[in-house]
Amino acid sequence: MRRDGTETGPPQDDPPAGARVSLWRNRDYVGWWTGHGLSALGTSVSNIAFPLLILYATGSVARAGVITAATMVGTLATTLLGGALADRVSRRLILITGPLVQAAALGAVAYAVHRGELALWLLCVLACVAGAASGITSGSTIPSLRRIVPKEQIGEATARSMGRDMAARVIGAPLGGLLFSAARWAPFLADAVSFLFASLGAALIRRPLGPDRAPGAERPGIGRDVLAGYRFVRDHAYLRFTVIWVALLNAVAQGFFLLLIALVKHRGGDPQTIGLVNATALVGGVVGAVIGPLLLARVRARTALLVSAWVFVESFAVVALVPEPWQIGAVLLVATAAMVPLNVILESYEVRLVPDEYSGRVSAVSRFGMQALQWTGPLAAGFLGDRLGVQGAVLFLMVLMAALAVALHLTRSLRVLDEPVDAVAELPVPGTREGAGVQGVSDRP
Repeated sequence: MRRDGTETGPPQDDPPAGARVSLWRNRDYVGWWTGHGLSALGTSVSNIAFPLLILYATGSVARAGVITAATMVGTLATTLLGGALADRVSRRLILITGPLVQAAALGAVAYAVHRGELALWLLCVLACVAGAASGITSGSTIPSLRRIVPKEQIGEATARSMGRDMAARVIGAPLGGLLFSAARWAPFLADAVSFLFASLGAALIRRPLGPDRAPGAERPGIGRDVLAGYRFVRDHAYLRFTVIWVALLNAVAQGFFLLLIALVKHRGGDPQTIGLVNATALVGGVVGAVIGPLLLARVRARTALLVSAWVFVESFAVVALVPEPWQIGAVLLVATAAMVPLNVILESYEVRLVPDEYSGRVSAVSRFGMQALQWTGPLAAGFLGDRLGVQGAVLFLMVLMAALAVALHLTRSLRVLDEPVDAVAELPVPGTREGAGVQGVSDRP
């Protein structure tokens, strides 16, 4: 590692043709996968505990929306900075220190709840700090994964990561309800401990994670790095459309998640029931992660994307109408099974398109754009839930989701999805001879 924090050594070479190795035999990947999995488990525990804490303390869906939005706002505020840092300082250092800050913030939440200090402003500040650390760390996640896993296995690794996260939520949702019932501070302490494992997993990775820098090479300022990432996304129709579309989808989905908790509570569910309903729904995510790579190999990606979106639309209507909590969980099991392949498709194509030297910046700009509106979802859903009732708010979100599904049919920006992901060519680096015509390959609609 150099004094400026960048790592020396070449990136990990892809294995030669015919020598493809199972991801489970890749020690660095297994360590990365395990550390992030334990962290995802802890996060799923606290994600359900935060709104439960406010709902049971105040009964206000709107206030529960505020605490849910606080973490998202913190993440959004630092996502662009995290991407710029990922292309200029040690990604390993970021992946080690970021979770330690998150552990400290969640530990402070546990202590405050244990002391009975439930001031909304204090909990929001601590949640925002944890979110800010997450935003910094997230910029190094995909660039590091590119060094750990050969490009030919990115789709498989992405699906397994999403399956891991869904499995963590399946376990974490009922565990969060159980811990909350036992002691309201316990879910937050569990999340704090989980971040320590994420930090340890990053520390044990042997391969250089980058970024690489030639001796004496100069980099422009962080602001110019962020601008370069923004221009790369702006100039390519697929990246530009998916950022905008997923930003709107995330806002709707985050609002739906909050209303789901309120809906089960409204229909007589206690914290354990709420956790079990979420777990039932998220089993579908595990199923979706298994079928995601199969869909990429056998079904045209654009077709799978359209089916996923419309299944999600229909789930809103059915969830609003079924009377029992277990029925809500069963409907959402199907919805999440359809939505995870959608995420696998979008992320896999982005990883294949973006060159390594732009990976951190582009992934941060994409993540920033995709998360830019999601904090509004819980706020808007809480407002609508208090005024239209939870059922009416869910139906209102269904109309918005239907509009997003229609947009997929109308856009011309998704033509790259007509090619198999393994056949997609990497986009040229701006400023090189191949990239001199960036505008020419942007495929603006």
